[in-house]
Amino acid sequence: MSSVVLKANSITKSFPGVKALDSVSLELHQGEVLALIGENGAGKSTLMKILAGIQPADSGELIVNGDQVSFDNVQSANDAGIALIHQELNLCENLDLAANIFLGRESHQAGFIRTRDTYQKARRLLEEIGLLEDPTTLAGQLSVGKRQMVEIAKALSTNANILIMDEPTSSLSQQESENLFRIINSLRDSGVSIIYISHRLGEVKELADRVEVFRDGENAGTLARHEISNDAMVRLMVGRSINEMFQSRNHTPGPVVLKVDQLVTPAYPKHQISFQLGKGEIVGLAGLVGAGRTELLTTLFGVTPAIDGEIEFNGKPIEVDSALTAVNAGIALVPEDRKKDGLVLEMPVRENISLPSLDRQSRFSTFTIADREHQLNQQLVDQLSIKTPSGDQQAKFLSGGNQQKIVIAKWLPLEPKLFMLDEPTRGVDVGSKKEIYELIHQLADDGGTVLFVSSEMEEILGLSDRIIVMHEGRISGELQKANYSEEAVMTLATGNADSTSKQIKRYQSDSIVATK
Repeated sequence: MSSVVLKANSITKSFPGVKALDSVSLELHQGEVLALIGENGAGKSTLMKILAGIQPADSGELIVNGDQVSFDNVQSANDAGIALIHQELNLCENLDLAANIFLGRESHQAGFIRTRDTYQKARRLLEEIGLLEDPTTLAGQLSVGKRQMVEIAKALSTNANILIMDEPTSSLSQQESENLFRIINSLRDSGVSIIYISHRLGEVKELADRVEVFRDGENAGTLARHEISNDAMVRLMVGRSINEMFQSRNHTPGPVVLKVDQLVTPAYPKHQISFQLGKGEIVGLAGLVGAGRTELLTTLFGVTPAIDGEIEFNGKPIEVDSALTAVNAGIALVPEDRKKDGLVLEMPVRENISLPSLDRQSRFSTFTIADREHQLNQQLVDQLSIKTPSGDQQAKFLSGGNQQKIVIAKWLPLEPKLFMLDEPTRGVDVGSKKEIYELIHQLADDGGTVLFVSSEMEEILGLSDRIIVMHEGRISGELQKANYSEEAVMTLATGNADSTSKQIKRYQSDSIVATK
């Protein structure tokens, strides 16, 4: 075993009313990728903030390269060779790449910034991680995946030999994720040690040399490389074995709730989209990043009104020209970015929950607005098992899984007929995922129609009664449940209609309808 570069011994940290870490320990070796996993609220982020100098521990000790250390701020952690790459990227979009990489640490001479030297160093760092971008490029012009690479270059510019990566692939495409994995393996080979936090157990299994599991602020167990499996990780994370994440439940579709005929979205004005959804049906919307899935949902919700085409809802033509029109018709959207579009982070939980429905329901209620808010909060917090100290807690302080439950909960009092969910479990732990899956099934059991987007193949295959696949702004085909396979979905997602036709016999999938 290589030498230990970081050791955290008996770290404890409490916040008002919550013990986030209870005497947890962790050990990181040179040239190792250590995955840190656990449910939301398990204490992972708290420990990482302590290691990165963002907040102090109440008790315990940190040892870096054999020396006991105490970090008062981020700079002191950087000086010790530790850098944290946050899940929410921290680049200044109006500055170029070199300025972002060396912000506050520019080369100086006689009081002047050595611009040429700064750009040369930035270019070398970008080339080192395989990002062939000019350092004079504005950060705002790059894709999310490339910005992630710039964050890595920024961390390496501090001469860090310990990198902490918090959910680095949460907003990346498959290709961008594969590029990140290549860089991580290269850094490991060069002796850099990495703590890798992720809810995606598949990539943990692919990357990690060891896995450390936290549960309820305590160490739950450690897995060596040969012990890492989905079952073993889940068992340690939730304290029980989850044999079937996706229980097989069929929902027979009733009358047509939504009929879309030759719809043209602003994002893809050259393509027409036609499909229909039945009452009580769960339909998965699959496709690669950029296929137009999110754009379709935002058009159906009136955020970006359609250019052309017809929409029938509950048997009547409807022009969805705004989100308010959609909500009044009985359509709800859980957006892809819950923090930006789904929540008011500074508002308390109870106000987020009551925001869409309070005005409507208070008109017919003898209760005051405050009483109604309290009643809704208690009812939905209990119904969805939302973990919050109280309804007065600001939404920003809740875990990702509980934030997602709030975004779903706020629509329930309106009893919408169509629920559209865009990446409903992104950044959500395995325990909360199971609860959200159960809620989706319950919505369908109660007669609601669910249309959801997911980039996780097992989620698409496990939840859907029917799968609609998109490619470059159009529907490339549909799959019925009897004909599901990862290969069939990916063939349609890549627009390979010829291969799809050949697979009809192989999968006996007479119901695969490839759109010409």
